[in-house]
Amino acid sequence: MKVLLMIVSILLIAIVILQSGKAVSASSSILGGNDELFANRKERGGELFITRLTAVLGVIFFVICILSEFIK
Repeated sequence: MKVLLMIVSILLIAIVILQSGKAVSASSSILGGNDELFANRKERGGELFITRLTAVLGVIFFVICILSEFIK
């Protein structure tokens, strides 16, 4: 169970790093340039797949954490 948790956590970290940032640059988030922050963006193709994979891996991570507490 611990090995599976480690694999899922490493995959989750890698997928989160691969995601494109929502802000244009770090300076725009610091300076308050939020004109595009609440813009309605459509994710397509690879971005949509990575977003969904992140959600699935996150759910799997929490389920494994909860199950590992009860299975001891």
